[in-house]
Amino acid sequence: MIIYHVMRNKNGFTPTPKMLKPNIFGVSLHSKRGFTIIESLVAISILVLVITGVTSAIQTGISSYIFSKDQIVAFHLAQEGFEQIRNIRDENRLNNRNWLSGIAQSSDDPCYFGSACTVDPVQSSVAIRCASGPGNCPALRQDASTGFFSYDAAWPVSVFTREITLSSVDADEVAVTVMVNWSKGSVARQFKARENLLNWQ
Repeated sequence: MIIYHVMRNKNGFTPTPKMLKPNIFGVSLHSKRGFTIIESLVAISILVLVITGVTSAIQTGISSYIFSKDQIVAFHLAQEGFEQIRNIRDENRLNNRNWLSGIAQSSDDPCYFGSACTVDPVQSSVAIRCASGPGNCPALRQDASTGFFSYDAAWPVSVFTREITLSSVDADEVAVTVMVNWSKGSVARQFKARENLLNWQ
């Protein structure tokens, strides 16, 4: 309904009628109060995008932290493998044995060329042959209280496996390769390092 409001001024002139804005239940149709549906949807969309971005950044950070932590463990496991093979070499020379005795002097030795072996300094000072060859060394186990890695059957199985292979360079030099493999979910990881071992006199 249109309402006309007519006012007479002091000179008696009656101005053009003024049309007032209609009200419904006392509320102007042109009221600016509150958000429209579109404004609400836009605000919600922005909020969802911000939350999604923050969550994604946190997940990426956690994944990077876990990967870095595992990579450090893999590095130390590989270093331990090198040191154990080197210790056997040193012990052989100090005891006037062939420098590769117990490593790769003959085909009966655990790390003979073409075979794969591993080491367990916690339980033994000798190398251990992986029965099924390269790519089939058993998983390392870890003591929850000390953090040590070994093949002790009483310890829980870890995600890491360690494999050591040797290749001949010449009569007085061999290349030692240590591979540490692990996986998180469906993602497989590997740390691989190589070091040459010499027949020092």
